[in-house]
Amino acid sequence: MISQPYVYRRHELAEPDWRRFPGWTGVSAAEWESAQWQRAHCVKNLRQLRQVTGPGLDETFFADTERDQRERATMSMLLPPQMLNTMVPSGSPDRPGFTEAFYADPVRRYMLPAFSDRRTDWPSHPYAQRDSLHEAEMWVVEGLTHRYPTKVLAELLSTCPQYCGHCTRMDLVGNPTAVTDKHKFGLAREDRLSAMLSYLRRTPGVRDVVVSGGDVANLPWPRLESFVAALLEIDSIRDIRLASKALMGLPQHWLTGEVRAGMSRLAATARSRGVSIAIHTHVNSAQSVTPLVARAAQAMLEAGVRDVRNQGVLLRGINDSAGALLDLCFALLDGAAIMPYYFYMCDMIPGSEHWRLTLREGQSLQHEIMGYLPGFATPRVVCDVPYVGKRWVHQVARYDTEHGISYWTKNYHTAIEVDDELALSREYPYYDPIYMLPEAGQAWWRSLGSRSHAGAAELVR
Repeated sequence: MISQPYVYRRHELAEPDWRRFPGWTGVSAAEWESAQWQRAHCVKNLRQLRQVTGPGLDETFFADTERDQRERATMSMLLPPQMLNTMVPSGSPDRPGFTEAFYADPVRRYMLPAFSDRRTDWPSHPYAQRDSLHEAEMWVVEGLTHRYPTKVLAELLSTCPQYCGHCTRMDLVGNPTAVTDKHKFGLAREDRLSAMLSYLRRTPGVRDVVVSGGDVANLPWPRLESFVAALLEIDSIRDIRLASKALMGLPQHWLTGEVRAGMSRLAATARSRGVSIAIHTHVNSAQSVTPLVARAAQAMLEAGVRDVRNQGVLLRGINDSAGALLDLCFALLDGAAIMPYYFYMCDMIPGSEHWRLTLREGQSLQHEIMGYLPGFATPRVVCDVPYVGKRWVHQVARYDTEHGISYWTKNYHTAIEVDDELALSREYPYYDPIYMLPEAGQAWWRSLGSRSHAGAAELVR
C-alpha cells in the first residue's frame, strides 16, 4: 500500500458529554437540545465559566484570560454551552492535565483567548485596522456594503450568539471591551432594512445578497423571514446567502420548529422563482462538527436550501496544517453534508498577529490539501485584500517575502471608486505577520516604528 502524507479515515461524529462539566451534571438531553436553554446559559464572564468548569480549571487560566480581557480582547466573552462543550471533548475537569489540555484546545484558542496566547513583540501589525476590510466605507446605505459588481453584503444586526476572538467585524459586532469601543448603527433597524431593500430595487446589477451581521440567528425569525421574502420579490436577485456561525455554535436554533417551517416557506418561494438560498457557516476545527450540527444542516437541506457551506479562517494553532484542514473538511462533508467552501487568511484586525499566517503558508496549505477531496468540495484558500476583495492565494501579483508584503490587483470598481481611474491598475498591499519574517525584514519594520504612518506608507509603496 502506498504511503500518503494524509490518510483518510471516516470518523463517526459524537456529541461530547456535557455532564463531564460540574456546572452541567444535572442538565438533561431535552434541556441541552433546547435553543432557549442554550441562550439562557451562555457563558458571558469568568464567574460563569468557573461555575461550569468547577475547580478543575486552574486559577492561572482565569487570571490569564482576565488580563486579556483587560488589555487585548477586541470581542467580549459569549459562549453558548454547545460551543464550550466542544473544548477538550474527551477530557474532564476532574482529571489531571485538564488545564493544560484546555490551553492547547484549538476551539478555546480562538473562542476564549488568553493573554499568553498573544504576541508580546508584535501583538498587532502596524497596518492593522478596526474595520480592516473597509466595509463601512463602502456602505451605500447604512449596513449595506457594495464592494463587488454583482454582490452586496447586508449587515442586518450587530450581535451574534457567540463571539469569536478574531472577528473581522470587531469594529461593529458585539459589546464594547476594555480596549475597544464599538461602532453603532445610527438608523433604527427597520429604517436600515427598508433603505437596503430600496437600494436593491433600484440597482438591478446586483444579483447576489449575503445576509449577515452579526449573525442572522440573533434576528427574530419573523423579521428575518420578512426581509428574505422581500429580497425574493426583487427580480434581479438570484442568490441569497444567510451567514450564521450559529449553525455550528447554536445548532439548536436552526432545529426549532419555527425556523424549519419558515425556511421551508422561503425555499419554496425561491424554487418557484428560480432563486438559490444557501446557508454559510463558520467552522474552524473538526471537533466542532457534532451530531447536533449535522442534524441542523440536514434540517436546512430538507427545508429546501440549496447548500450549507463552510467558510473557515486559517488560524495558527487551530487549523494551520494540512491534516487539520482535511480532517475538518471530511468531518463537514461526510458527517454533516456541509460543503467546504473557503478558508480565509485571518484579517488584519488589532491583536490578531498570533493567529495570522503568512501568504506563503496559505499557498502551501492550498497545495497540500489538493487531490484528497472531490474537486467540487475542495475549498479555496483566499486572502481578503483591503479595497480589493477575495483573491485566491495564488493570484498574488508579486510578493516581497523579506518584508512580508504581497501586492494584488483587481478587475472591478468598488462603490467608492466611481471616479478612480487607477483602481484597476493599482497594486494593493497585504502584510504577513512581522515575527514570521527573516531578521532583515523584521529589522526593517522595527526601523519604521519611529517614523510617521504616512512616511512608512510611502516606504511600503
